[in-house]
Amino acid sequence: MRKACLFLCALAVSAMAMAQSKVYFTKDITPESLVRIYKALGVEATGRVAVKISTGEGGNTHYLKPTLIRQLVEQVNGTIVECCTAYGGSRQEVKDHWKTIHEHGFDSIFAVDLMDEFGEMRIPIKDQKHLKYDIVGDHLARYDFMINLAHFKGHAMGGFGGVMKNASIGVASTNGKAYIHSAGKTTDPKLTWTPEYLAAGKTQDHFLESMAAAAQAVHNYFGGRVIYINVMNNMSVDCDCDGHPAKPELKDMGIMASLDPVAVDQACLDRVFNYQGKPGDDNKPLIQRINRQHGTYITDYAEKIGLGSKRYQLVDLDQ
Repeated sequence: MRKACLFLCALAVSAMAMAQSKVYFTKDITPESLVRIYKALGVEATGRVAVKISTGEGGNTHYLKPTLIRQLVEQVNGTIVECCTAYGGSRQEVKDHWKTIHEHGFDSIFAVDLMDEFGEMRIPIKDQKHLKYDIVGDHLARYDFMINLAHFKGHAMGGFGGVMKNASIGVASTNGKAYIHSAGKTTDPKLTWTPEYLAAGKTQDHFLESMAAAAQAVHNYFGGRVIYINVMNNMSVDCDCDGHPAKPELKDMGIMASLDPVAVDQACLDRVFNYQGKPGDDNKPLIQRINRQHGTYITDYAEKIGLGSKRYQLVDLDQ
């Protein structure tokens, strides 16, 4: 009996080890290190490659700069893809979004595709607790592979923004963003932000669950042909969608990459939460923002629905 128990325990430990996803890390945030970490993943981006970034709200200076990402985008012959926002500002209307894209220097260097410029489409969603489908820009159908290139930082509503937010809110059309933010209650952006509507049944956890489900929908749409990269620089408590973000109080940490979106977001969270801050390099404001919005719950729920694993093996490329 004892031998049988030991054998079963060994199998369980082995299964847990196998469940770990590899997350690659480098402290260097350079054009060359982005290419290096992409190559370390061992998966070649082939076919028509979408590189999903946030082009940044007008007035924001924290977004990933074209000069930083240029070598990686050229390496994969990629197209920068974006969708319009759902909250006004400089990127909700197509013409304003194109103006912002130009002002931030993206269309001067890359091919850029505003995926919901001419329409949207519904893609299947596995977890239908809140959403019955995911509403994305219809140009998503143009692509065979996606590099999800996210700027890891805080977020006023999600607590933090990483690759899962970039896949869910980022790939959703304007109406799709409203659908996720309202946890399936409406596709009307005008209704989504009213206090009365928000108080009518949507909770913060429902929003985070909807983001996880939408991120899974995009992952499954590509049949897993997605690479996930988080760049941990300019880590304000505010998102790139904020035209007047708070100054970052935490110094740049590096780049994380994985084939598992849950693992790479979790690795970034762990890096922030376990960091020994000091004056002038303080992680507390970002942690407070994440905790205020129960932001860490998204990795819990994403793991629960099978999008990925919170268990990971960190591979330090600098060692």
